[in-house]
Amino acid sequence: MEMIVFAGIPASGKTTFYRDRFLATHVRVSLDLLKTRERQDILLHACLAAKQPLVVDNTNTTAAARAPYEQLARAAKFRAVLYFFEVTTRVAVARNAARTGKAKVPSVAIFAGQKKLQTPTRAEGFDAVFRVAPADANAAPAPAASPAYLVEPWPEDRL
Repeated sequence: MEMIVFAGIPASGKTTFYRDRFLATHVRVSLDLLKTRERQDILLHACLAAKQPLVVDNTNTTAAARAPYEQLARAAKFRAVLYFFEVTTRVAVARNAARTGKAKVPSVAIFAGQKKLQTPTRAEGFDAVFRVAPADANAAPAPAASPAYLVEPWPEDRL
């Protein structure tokens, strides 16, 4: 079984990436979806108990925010995988501008997320770490378009 943890600033494409890559195979556990930590924890623990693959789709910008998920995965004998979204604030702001309704976040949230963002380290203990970036780092996708992604193992020299 597998627990995937996403990490990245708001509007970096995490939920779109989930929809494109994991919708058919993994349950999405997200504060945006569930609204409270209590609800998130209930679904998270239900997935672990049921041996259901899952994706934690939150910003998880710091190692401390990611640590509990890695520990829970390990305790449940799940493979713990981190996908780290490397997206510039410029691209995130452009992606966010294309959003409507509750999906749109205040721009300040993007810049605050960038200030807190910590790159992964080996000490975090994930079984695998992947870098996710827009295939064209200078382009924001059109509102209805699904962006192309560059997904690669996190460089060993950066761990």
